[in-house]
Amino acid sequence: MTNKGFPKFGMSQAGSFVAALKNYNLPDFILELVAKECKSDLHERGRIDDRLQSMNVQALNFLHSIFVDCEVDKAGRFAQYRFYAYVSSMYHKCEVLINEIIPGISGKNHKIPVAVKSNGMYIAVAFNKATGNPVTQKETTKFYSIVDDIKKGDHGAQLTDAIYSSSVGFKGDALVQLEKLSKSRKKDAENKLDFKTANFENNIYSVIKC
Repeated sequence: MTNKGFPKFGMSQAGSFVAALKNYNLPDFILELVAKECKSDLHERGRIDDRLQSMNVQALNFLHSIFVDCEVDKAGRFAQYRFYAYVSSMYHKCEVLINEIIPGISGKNHKIPVAVKSNGMYIAVAFNKATGNPVTQKETTKFYSIVDDIKKGDHGAQLTDAIYSSSVGFKGDALVQLEKLSKSRKKDAENKLDFKTANFENNIYSVIKC
């Protein structure tokens, strides 16, 4: 099965991209996001290699740059896609939503980079810093307050995980502050929240604090 949109000179390159990418367990929503961004076709169903072959060369090159070469771009778009895939890999068979608006008990609507739902209920939220300076104490404090506000609201009953990942590292006091805030929470099941931080280094995510 081939994509008739491939120019002849691009077929061998596209084939090598497909061969490499099919070994990555890329979530459906990642393929859909990239197809939309690159104005590419994408088969709705089928094996991963068939779905990849239905995409145009631009989309395959984009995916290869992100996941195989782990390239870094100034805007941080590649890092964001890797972050989406990382969070998705932690929650199999769950619904992963990008830039989800979730209200908190304060009445404020929070734009969440990645939210995870299971059986229609939010179970996790995740933030990422792709570019710039290491994450600061101010940023982790804001992250905590947003998650706490959502947890206390109507949509937070099943929320148990909050993840902050970074491609630019964390300042020491940022991690200390988040751990301090996390430990200050009540220990009962109703208020339980598991805060995690993760670094993207050497082409892999590593949890650095739980």
